[in-house]
Amino acid sequence: MKNSITFYLALVFGLFLFQTSIAQRKMITPEFLQKGDTIGILATARKADLASLQPAIKLLESWGLHVVIGKTIGKEENQLAGPDWLRATDFQEMLDNPKIKAIWAAKGGYGTVRIIDRIDFTNFKKKPKWVCGFSDMTVLHSHINNMGIETIHSFMALNAGTANPEVLASFRKALFGEKLSYTIPSHEYNVNGTAKGEIVGGNLSVLYSIMGSKSEVDYKGKILFIEDLDEYLYHIDRMMMNLKRNGYFDGVKAVIVGGMSSMNDNEIPWGKDALQIIQDVLKDYKFPIIYNFPAGHIKDNRTLILGKVVSIDVNKNGSVVKFE
Repeated sequence: MKNSITFYLALVFGLFLFQTSIAQRKMITPEFLQKGDTIGILATARKADLASLQPAIKLLESWGLHVVIGKTIGKEENQLAGPDWLRATDFQEMLDNPKIKAIWAAKGGYGTVRIIDRIDFTNFKKKPKWVCGFSDMTVLHSHINNMGIETIHSFMALNAGTANPEVLASFRKALFGEKLSYTIPSHEYNVNGTAKGEIVGGNLSVLYSIMGSKSEVDYKGKILFIEDLDEYLYHIDRMMMNLKRNGYFDGVKAVIVGGMSSMNDNEIPWGKDALQIIQDVLKDYKFPIIYNFPAGHIKDNRTLILGKVVSIDVNKNGSVVKFE
């Protein structure tokens, strides 16, 4: 009996230590870039041509970086930038190439989830590098977060020619290791308060689609960022309700809501816009919430370092988000 009690207490204590270590894990920051380093541009999802990437190439070269163009650029298989094996091989080669210090997605859309299980991250985990992009790249952001490695949530290479100066500057700062800090105006739906924790998340639809898979991130003790584009309003409600009913918001320290743009509605209106839907689902929680944060499928798509600890302060005068 005594031995059974001792075993039980040891098991409980062991589980407590394990959970504590997960909550307090130290994320790995890949090496920041320096002038003369090389960054690769490829397509993990939809197709992109070389001509459309010229503004991105010129931008990176103006920062003193060398650019390598992936084998997927200019390739196509219907909507995708070539077959799954090609997109996986292209990403794998850049991942394993020690001369390439960062990988930047050319375009989003859909398709990254089709190659994620083909990728061998063995060398990457030994020598991490920055993986950059947003939207469909949320699959990679989440998958890599589970390895304890930070990634960069940024605009796509295809958008370099239309991004505003603040967006470009935030991406450069993230790549070169300069501090990121954002002060944004107050929003009527904001929930005031302060919080500090690791920021995770990305595109809501992608996060929803990887629930239950090995790419899913544990949100407990984290600050969750979400954004989305071109969804039906009832689907935003469905996704948010699913996250709520499955307890995903129960241990969250704060929520940051980015762009919720170009939403669709049925002939009979849903009755709420995307932000109102999110507000309704989250109304009973006590954690701070920031609405209309400048990131996502919007022109003002500022860079976030996912996996990095951030502190947020939400008050009547506005919101401040600081990356450590």
